[in-house]
Amino acid sequence: MEMPLHEGLAQRLRHETRELHGQAEASGLMDALIAGTIERSLYVALLRNLQTLYAALEAGLEQHRSDPRLRFATAAPLLRSARIAQDLKTLTQDEPPSRHALVPAAIAYEQHLRALAAREPLRLIAHAYARYLGDLYGGQQLARGLQQRFGLQGDAGTRFYEFGSPAEVRALRLAFRAGLDAVRPSPAESDAIVEEACAAFQRHIELFEQLSR
Repeated sequence: MEMPLHEGLAQRLRHETRELHGQAEASGLMDALIAGTIERSLYVALLRNLQTLYAALEAGLEQHRSDPRLRFATAAPLLRSARIAQDLKTLTQDEPPSRHALVPAAIAYEQHLRALAAREPLRLIAHAYARYLGDLYGGQQLARGLQQRFGLQGDAGTRFYEFGSPAEVRALRLAFRAGLDAVRPSPAESDAIVEEACAAFQRHIELFEQLSR
């Protein structure tokens, strides 16, 4: 599908991933997370698998931060891998992870991200879009639900969702969308990024299904 002249990359991604995005959010795991009823063991498993994805994504973006089209996605306030590690330490009291902690979908996703970093780094934008904008929308609400569910105090155990004040969160969202539109990809590159974003949401659906089992 060709992108209309008036439609930037951010808007195109929003429109063309909407259905798959909705399917991912409608999974049983995400329903429980949003409702604040998720079991602690399942939430810990989710974090362990997400940390693997973030580590690969952030390493790939950092590797190519000299590319001005990718630099916006390397902003320090966006980075989540270290924050997830802090949450896992709080939630597990340093209990060593099971050797089966990663489900096949997460392992395949991590390998895919590392392959993109090596061969097609522009496509990493799609995965940054799928993760970071989702984190920036509704994260504080999720944190409150988890605090109540697990009896957490302050930001201990919910640093994953901490991006600063509401004004700072809004500024990050606006800056990220502006960064997407500043990419100005060719029609072929735009198609590739949108295709990759759709695949990213499909990978999340598979990840959530495997974790729920």
